[in-house]
Amino acid sequence: MENKRVEKEQYNDQVEGRNAVLELLEAGKDINKIYIEKGEKQGSINKIIEKANKRKILVTEIDKQKFRGMSQTPNPQGIIAIIPPFDYCEVYDIIAVSKEKKEDPFIVLLDGIQDPHNLGSIIRTAETAGVHGIIIPKRRAASVNSTVAKVSAGAVEHVKIARVNNIVETMHILKKEGIWICGTDMQAQEYYYHQDLTGPLAIVIGSEGNGMSRLTKENCDFLTKIPMQGKITSLNASVSAGIVIYESTKQRMEK
Repeated sequence: MENKRVEKEQYNDQVEGRNAVLELLEAGKDINKIYIEKGEKQGSINKIIEKANKRKILVTEIDKQKFRGMSQTPNPQGIIAIIPPFDYCEVYDIIAVSKEKKEDPFIVLLDGIQDPHNLGSIIRTAETAGVHGIIIPKRRAASVNSTVAKVSAGAVEHVKIARVNNIVETMHILKKEGIWICGTDMQAQEYYYHQDLTGPLAIVIGSEGNGMSRLTKENCDFLTKIPMQGKITSLNASVSAGIVIYESTKQRMEK
C-alpha cells in the first residue's frame, strides 16, 4: 500500500486526455514523459506519438492496471503526460499581455471556485473570448491540475493564470492600473447586458453556492446580474462566467 501511495504522489503534475496532451505538444510546452495505455495506439494517439518523437520526448507503453493506477481523471483516453508544475504568472504579466496587444486589459478574477471542472470550463471560455488572464486565490480554491487541464481542452497553455494570496489586495492593484472591477451578484440592480463592459475591466466570478465574499463584493466598482426566469435561482459558476464574459467580448467587438 505504501508503494502505491508514493507512486500516486509522484505523478501529481500531469495532463490527461488526447486533446489536452496534443495542445501541450503543439504549444511547445515542457513534457518530461508520456505514458500510453497498451492497446491504445490508434487515432489521435499516433499523431501524439509522432510529435513526441520529433521533440525527443520519451513515450512509454504500460499495462492497463498500472495506467489506471496513475490516472487522476475518470477518462484519461489512454494517455498521460508528466509535466513540470504549472507555471503560474504574476498579475503584472497579465497586464503586460494587454499592452503588447494594444488592447484594454480584460481579466477574470475567480473568488474561490473550488470545482476543478468549473475552473477548467472557465479557463476554456476565457481563452476563446480573448481574456488576457485569469486570477485565482492560493487558498480554498481549485488550482490547475490534470482535471482542469483536460476540461479546458488545452486552453491552460494559451492564457495567463496568476495565483495570488489575497483577492481583495489584488483588486486594489488592478484599480491602480486603471482597471474597473465588475462583480457578478444576484442582488445587483442592473442586468449584465445593460452595463458597459468595455474598457479596462476585471470580471469577478464568485464561488459555487456562496458567490463572492463580503469583502470582495464591497471592493467592486459595480455589480451586475443575470436574469432568472425559472424556479431555479442560480446558475453553474462556469455558465455564469461564460454569459458575462461573452457579453463583454460582444461589446468590445461592436465598439
